[in-house]
Amino acid sequence: MRMKRRSEGPFYRIYNKHERGGRSEEGRRKLDVGRETWDDPLRESAMEYETVIGLEVHVQLLTRSKLFCGCSTLFGAQPNSQTCPVCLGLPGSLPVLNREAFRKAVKVGLALHGEISQVAKFDRKNYFYPDLPKNYQISQYDLPIARGGWLDVGFEGGPKRVRITRAHLEEDAGKLMHVGKGGSRVDFNRTGTPLLEIVSEPDISSPQEAALYLSELKAILLYLEVSDCNMEEGSLRCDANISVRRPGSKELGVKSELKNMNSFKAVERALEFEVSRHRRVLEEGGRLIQETRLWDERQAVTQPMRSKEEAHDYRYFPEPDLVPFRISQAEVDEIRSSLGELPRERLNRFQTEYELSAYDAGVLVSDKALSEFFEAVCRAVPRPKQVANWLTGPVLSEMNARHKTIRELGLKPEALAKLLMRIEDRTLTNTMAKEILPALIDSGKDPDEVVRGKGLKQVSDAGALEPVVEQVIRKNGQSVQDFLSGKERALGFLVGQVMKETGGKANPALAHQLLLKALAVKKGGAL
Repeated sequence: MRMKRRSEGPFYRIYNKHERGGRSEEGRRKLDVGRETWDDPLRESAMEYETVIGLEVHVQLLTRSKLFCGCSTLFGAQPNSQTCPVCLGLPGSLPVLNREAFRKAVKVGLALHGEISQVAKFDRKNYFYPDLPKNYQISQYDLPIARGGWLDVGFEGGPKRVRITRAHLEEDAGKLMHVGKGGSRVDFNRTGTPLLEIVSEPDISSPQEAALYLSELKAILLYLEVSDCNMEEGSLRCDANISVRRPGSKELGVKSELKNMNSFKAVERALEFEVSRHRRVLEEGGRLIQETRLWDERQAVTQPMRSKEEAHDYRYFPEPDLVPFRISQAEVDEIRSSLGELPRERLNRFQTEYELSAYDAGVLVSDKALSEFFEAVCRAVPRPKQVANWLTGPVLSEMNARHKTIRELGLKPEALAKLLMRIEDRTLTNTMAKEILPALIDSGKDPDEVVRGKGLKQVSDAGALEPVVEQVIRKNGQSVQDFLSGKERALGFLVGQVMKETGGKANPALAHQLLLKALAVKKGGAL
């Protein structure tokens, strides 16, 4: 049974504007993996299966220092320059919990409708890996920061609720950098960076739903300002657990855990491949094994990494250097009051209060700063549709071309508002305003100053336009005759010629009016 792609949610649409367009030719071609050939990941299947997906999202919290020490979390520093005895786990060092990381974790738990634990503790998760200097990770097991909750993921047919299992704090590991001839080097700068792991229930039914869940979760995290969610820098990472089963079955199938996915598109493509692989193995009478697999972006396949561990393999036990701590209801209530308006609430408000379409509201709300910019402009120019058209059109084009956010662009809400007012008072045409937008961004000047500097003021003086109209009529006799004989489209051509003669500065409505007046004289009566 082919999985159907449901309509993309409003937040997925923008965050993945560079990732859309379907699978690449490389992804569509047949892939040889060992002795098996894999077709298009969404090929028709002879047997019916349900896809079951659960996601584990690791969010790097936006703090200046690490989770248990005072070392900087600044990205891009010289390797091993941001370490100390605590994050390296040297003998005699003791961890101290970062209060800001704790508050941000509680904030996320509340935003996802979770129950905040009255008592939370940390545990040691034991495993060996070269970039884990202590040979254990300080994490949380049976008493996490938050339990339960949900996230409503929007579809055209209505929202689908994905349940949240837990959200817990843990420290990050370091980073291995592989060099030539099989060697590796390790950078411990990232070791001890605060992570919040958000684990979903296996309520996701397709790779497309997984991408939508991630995009809506990312929107919430950005609104809460708990993380920059920069996937390229590792601030947002995702592991996926996937299995398939026959429809109606209550038991989950054998699962694979997928790692090494650094974009929403990669998550979707890796899951598509793995769904197809699971189905093919079962159809051919094979046996799936529980394992961890890595996504190979270049070949567009998953590759085995290791057998999948269970909780007992990590030998969890309470962290002896950190006592359990209580979370007071007063502090929880204070953090709850700071949540503010979340993306889906703002999306609904923009559609009702400003009468925007779901698309326009989705584009604006996908970026908290852009939505705030929109409201700031609307306070000066109370025409929401016009403001939305400019932000989702010319302004967003400038942002994409310059690879900048609305904050980095340097455009001020009052400057855009004044530009739109000059369209309203007919100082500028819409086309002229679009032409000066780049200069307005580059210079940071007042729009009127830019208009004067470029000599772009719209001509709305009938006395100045009448000679141009007469000239256009003389030069375009055939179009004049066409109009007089009943071909009304010819008038649009003549208006265009007036605009051309004036370098686009003529007021189009006035040019239209003056042409009708002049042509009526030629015809000998009112038109």
